[in-house]
Amino acid sequence: MRTDHCPGTLPAREHLPAAWAGTPVLDVVVPVHNEEKDLRPSVRRLHEHLTRTFPYAFRITIADNASTDGTPDVAADLARRLEEVRSVRLERKGRGRALRTVWSASDAPVLAYMDVDLSTDLNALLPLVAPLISGHSDLAVGSRLSRGARVVRGARREVISRGYNLILRGSLQARFSDAQCGFKAIRRDVAQVLLPLVEDSGWFFDTELLVLAERAGLRIHEVPVDWVDDPDSSVHIVRTAMEDLKGVWRIGRALATGALPLDRLARPFGDDPRDRELADVPRGLARQLVGFCAVGVLSTAFYLLLYSAFRAVTGAQLANGLALLVSAVANTAANRRLTFRLRGRGGMVRHQAQGLVVLAIGLALTSGSLAALDAASSDPAHSTELAVLVVANLAATVLRFLLFRAWVFPDTASRTTSGSDPDPRPETPFTPPLAPARPPLPSRTTPQADDDPRTTR
Repeated sequence: MRTDHCPGTLPAREHLPAAWAGTPVLDVVVPVHNEEKDLRPSVRRLHEHLTRTFPYAFRITIADNASTDGTPDVAADLARRLEEVRSVRLERKGRGRALRTVWSASDAPVLAYMDVDLSTDLNALLPLVAPLISGHSDLAVGSRLSRGARVVRGARREVISRGYNLILRGSLQARFSDAQCGFKAIRRDVAQVLLPLVEDSGWFFDTELLVLAERAGLRIHEVPVDWVDDPDSSVHIVRTAMEDLKGVWRIGRALATGALPLDRLARPFGDDPRDRELADVPRGLARQLVGFCAVGVLSTAFYLLLYSAFRAVTGAQLANGLALLVSAVANTAANRRLTFRLRGRGGMVRHQAQGLVVLAIGLALTSGSLAALDAASSDPAHSTELAVLVVANLAATVLRFLLFRAWVFPDTASRTTSGSDPDPRPETPFTPPLAPARPPLPSRTTPQADDDPRTTR
């Protein structure tokens, strides 16, 4: 995997203002290879749709992937006739290579692409890019498998598509529903950092891009789409599937070994509720509860083992006290490190002393329980003693957590602990150049997607 590019962490997302800066807000890339028949009607249809419905300035970029037919001539003619259309020629094939090349050089703050057959209904384009313009999301994908999507295609492609996405969920823990739909968008500031980490230059490019973005914690917005399959698709399904499986193996191995520097994609969120200082709202409570419970289960098991060992050579009260003392020291140290994320020696002695005070309270509860048991039965069974101690320890555990959080380790959820790196948060967010708002023309009936059979993977 590529690890030689380190542009730094991402800035906070912000809404893109609709102000003139001489640059289109949206750049839609249409990668093509030997598509002289479909290119002209598809680009004209896309251009008409954007002119009529999109409220920002836009650009359509035809990325020719080493076509050997008349596709370059058609693309050049479209670029001459339509002001918002341009053509880029690549001498090597590969959809991923085309997208990387055009997106890396584009000056538009929002970048998108779609297949030349326009299989996806164009009415989904504005919902696709709106979350990126508003600053809500980092990437957006069209989904044929999410609820609300309407899809017309054969059973073979349906099975292959669903099977592939199940493989992604099972092997790479992907949460997005459709990696292959040729209808995606990304913010340019995200693309500048993410693209150098993507290795594939073919059909697996989409999947790799989404997996890395998701693993880095970036926000992916899914849009249910209306999609019509093209029976004349030239995609070689078996060969493409094998290449995709090789890509899944490569990405899985890189993630397992830590070869991907995903920390470069860390992004502070614009108005993250986790960043707010609000009175009477506990921070980090859920994580601390999980950590405290895990430590508590282990400490209880350790305590019961110690009690059983001490009880074999001494009375119940002394065995209880010794077991509590040893397990409490271990419990305080474990909670200090794992639950409340404190490192180093600073305050360790004070924390242990306070932990012993908490121990005394627990000792009073458990010893009182044993005393009550002795009063009720002169010779209680060992199993009965253990049961009483478990119940008493549960009550002591709740009190112990409250005392740890409020007294022993106060406010550790909101401060940076010693020995840990602070969260990098750039003070000045990146603001890309923008284009003027385009007033929409009077609406008229939109051409229906079902009129044209189209292709994708």
